[in-house]
Amino acid sequence: MPQQLILPAIIMSLAFVLYTAGVWSERVQRDLKGWHIVLFWLGIVCDGTATYLMRLLVMMGEDPGVIHGVTGLAAFLLMLLHALWATWVFLRGRPEAREGFHRYSVAVWVVWLVPYLGGMVAGIARGASG
Repeated sequence: MPQQLILPAIIMSLAFVLYTAGVWSERVQRDLKGWHIVLFWLGIVCDGTATYLMRLLVMMGEDPGVIHGVTGLAAFLLMLLHALWATWVFLRGRPEAREGFHRYSVAVWVVWLVPYLGGMVAGIARGASG
């Protein structure tokens, strides 16, 4: 992996840990708690920070590819909608709203994994070829 990708990769991996912990703990507990929402938002902050750092690398000539860019943006937007919805559901506290939330959380997490794993594989491949 090129050295300039190490910090963004670490921050993106932290996003993975935070977001995964939030999604799966909420899923297992079957109850949305405030600390789950904190984990969702911290995951978004880490994802956004890492994406910004990687964007700077693109401006310096690195090319992540169109597919990674599109899937990454889509995953980030879904993650953002997920956190907004989680916040709304938590604050409203209606049981009906919480019911559908559990299923949606895992679906968004799976979509988010596509660019995360794709970026990881691309970073490893660049390191092996470089």
